[in-house]
Amino acid sequence: MDQFLEAAIAEAKQGLREGGIPIGSVLVRNGEILARGHNRRVQNHDPVTHAEIDCLRQAGRIGKYQQTTLYSTLMPCFLCAGAVVQFGIRKVVVGESKTFAGAISLMESHGVEVVDLDWDECKQLMSDFIENNPQLWREDIGE
Repeated sequence: MDQFLEAAIAEAKQGLREGGIPIGSVLVRNGEILARGHNRRVQNHDPVTHAEIDCLRQAGRIGKYQQTTLYSTLMPCFLCAGAVVQFGIRKVVVGESKTFAGAISLMESHGVEVVDLDWDECKQLMSDFIENNPQLWREDIGE
C-alpha cells in the first residue's frame, strides 16, 4: 500500500461525505505530506476547486515545487495538469485513469513523470460515483 495515495483516498472519501465528488490529492516533499485537498466544487459552489487545486491552495506559498510529488486519486484534468506544469511539479502519482483519462499527455510533454498505479479502490470509488451521479460528473468534467 502506498501511504500517500491512501491519504489522497481518505480525502476523496471526505469529499464524498460532504456531498461532493470523491477525488482527493496530497502534496509530498521528502517523504512528508505538505498539504491535503479534495474536490470541493459542489461544497463551495466553485467550478475550479478540483482536488489538486484545493491541495495546492492548502499548501500555500512553499517556494519551489520541483522537489514535490502530487498524488491524486484520479488522473488530473487539463486545469489541474496546467497547475502542475505551471508550478514545476516534476512527478504526479495517480490512483487510476480508467474512469477519466485526464491530461497525461500535457504533463508528459512538459517533462512531468506520471505514474498510474491503477488501483481498484480508486476505480471503484469513481465508477460508483459516476453511476449514481452522472449529471454532476459530466458537469465536473465540462461535458
